[in-house]
Amino acid sequence: QVQLIESGGGSVQAGGSLNLSCEVAERIFHPISIMGWYRQPPGKEREFIANIISAGSTNYAASVKGRFTISLLINKRTTTLQMNSLKPEDTAVYYCNVLFTGDYYWGQGTQVTVSS
Repeated sequence: QVQLIESGGGSVQAGGSLNLSCEVAERIFHPISIMGWYRQPPGKEREFIANIISAGSTNYAASVKGRFTISLLINKRTTTLQMNSLKPEDTAVYYCNVLFTGDYYWGQGTQVTVSS
C-alpha cells in the first residue's frame, strides 16, 4: 500500500496561480512508473490533467496545456503541478495518481477554487 500526501490547494482569483504537491509518504525501493494529476469539477466526472513518466516525458490535457506544468522532484517520489492563469472552470478537487509496481494509487484530493 502506498500513501500519497497532497498539499497546495486553495482559493484564488482568475488569473492567479497555485502549486500542488504530491509526495509518496513511505520510503520506496522501486521506481514509480507514472505520477499524475486528475481533477473532478463539481457535478462532473474525474478527468485527466497531466502526468509525468519516470524518464521525464510529460502529457497534458488540452484544457491545461500551456498553463499547467508537471514536474518530478529529484527524490523521484514527489510531483508538483504548477498552475498558472487559472480560470473559474479549473475549480475542482484535484487528485494525485501514481502507478507503482503495477498498481494505481490515489491521493485524498485537494480543493482548488478559482473565482471570477
